[in-house]
Amino acid sequence: MVEWRLSEGLVPYDEALSTMEERVAAISEGRAGEMIWLLEHPPLYTAGTSARAEDLTDPDRFPVFKAGRGGQYTYHGPGQRVVYVMLDLNTRGRDVRKFVCRLEDWVIATLAEFGVKGERRAGRVGVWVVRPDRPPSPDGSPAEDKIAAIGVKLRKWVSFHGISINVEPDLSHFDGIVPCGIRDHGVTSLVDLGLPVTMADLDAALRRTFAAAMDSDTRDECTY
Repeated sequence: MVEWRLSEGLVPYDEALSTMEERVAAISEGRAGEMIWLLEHPPLYTAGTSARAEDLTDPDRFPVFKAGRGGQYTYHGPGQRVVYVMLDLNTRGRDVRKFVCRLEDWVIATLAEFGVKGERRAGRVGVWVVRPDRPPSPDGSPAEDKIAAIGVKLRKWVSFHGISINVEPDLSHFDGIVPCGIRDHGVTSLVDLGLPVTMADLDAALRRTFAAAMDSDTRDECTY
């Protein structure tokens, strides 16, 4: 059984890291079960293991933390649902790419609950939405924005860090970084797309779609 934990208020980032470290160790040692932790952070930037210094364009705007997860720079803050996944890949299959694909599947299925078509993109981990309401890109392709970021770390095949989904964050807060190192596309949120979705609505959808997404087998659709 997976434990679901919901934290009210804004959880400091260093406190979240400490809690994840402790839980991952306990899972690895058989002292605790898997856990999914739903929370929000105060405004901050995190740097993944592939972060480039030039992508932190406003270093004094918010605190910056080295996350130790995969990926580049991302933003966390109020109005964004952070989903930390402490899952044991020893029992779920030791396949990092498939695991990331399943996390994307989970986000895509969750967004579909609100009529939003989330999509994956070759070479770009995360979930994207096409924006037909905006002019196309210079190459003629449809405009698109990122709505969810994914970055995980494994220790003894137990995962931590995870997913962030934009419900109603201040999108201008992303201006201090190049989100995930991608300059050619923007970011969006459920409310920015015109959907009056609350955090509780999203949490309920995440619970409904979790089991089926974790059982999916979509690695062939992933190109990273």
